[in-house]
Amino acid sequence: MLLGACRNAIESSLFKQWLKNLQCETGVLANGAATLRQVLIQGVDMFGNSIGFLKFKADIFDKETGKKVPGIVFARGPAVAVLVLLDSGGVTYAVLTEQVRVPVGRCILELPAGMLDDDKGDFVGTAVREVEEETGIQLNLEDMVDLTAFLDSSTGNRIFPSPGGCDEDISIFLYRGTVDEEKIKQLQGKETGLRDHGELIKVRVVPYEKLWRSTADAKVLMAIALYEMAKKDGLLPPL
Repeated sequence: MLLGACRNAIESSLFKQWLKNLQCETGVLANGAATLRQVLIQGVDMFGNSIGFLKFKADIFDKETGKKVPGIVFARGPAVAVLVLLDSGGVTYAVLTEQVRVPVGRCILELPAGMLDDDKGDFVGTAVREVEEETGIQLNLEDMVDLTAFLDSSTGNRIFPSPGGCDEDISIFLYRGTVDEEKIKQLQGKETGLRDHGELIKVRVVPYEKLWRSTADAKVLMAIALYEMAKKDGLLPPL
């Protein structure tokens, strides 16, 4: 890989955050339990003028055993997802998106979701923007509930869907509202997404009671678990 690309990679927020995670109080390198000997940058994907994804190998050795631990990393950084629940005619519906996902070779029903665009850490603002872009529904910041905030602080209040190979951490938000039945009909099959970004999205509305069986999207299943447990423990604010 070109020297300039490698330099840009190690100076990127993605790489700096990975190093920070290693060195934090609960990190792999904390208390000298392991050592980082070298990093090999293997790939850089650009989003315009900014680095979008990184692929690299890290040689990290466990101090006690002297063995190298698995260290292949696909770095894509933080993201958000939103569980949108709409009550209509005595039924609660979840609003999902359906889009082509090339890595799995299928169309997938998912929560409205997206990556953070910058280093400012505006998770809730990003969540509201993604819902509007992907479903056309306009939400207010103050109506959003951060479900991952209910996790123990030792988790970092984020969810890691695939920590064995990817650094992605997701904040999952909840929105609850009431609409008429005509709104549900308007949403079903609506075409949305940023077409110039290659987003070819259709909105799908699913009764909440059937949601857990309707998709294999991990974000959906994680959101259901968080929502149900938060509701059980009385942590959710009143509607």
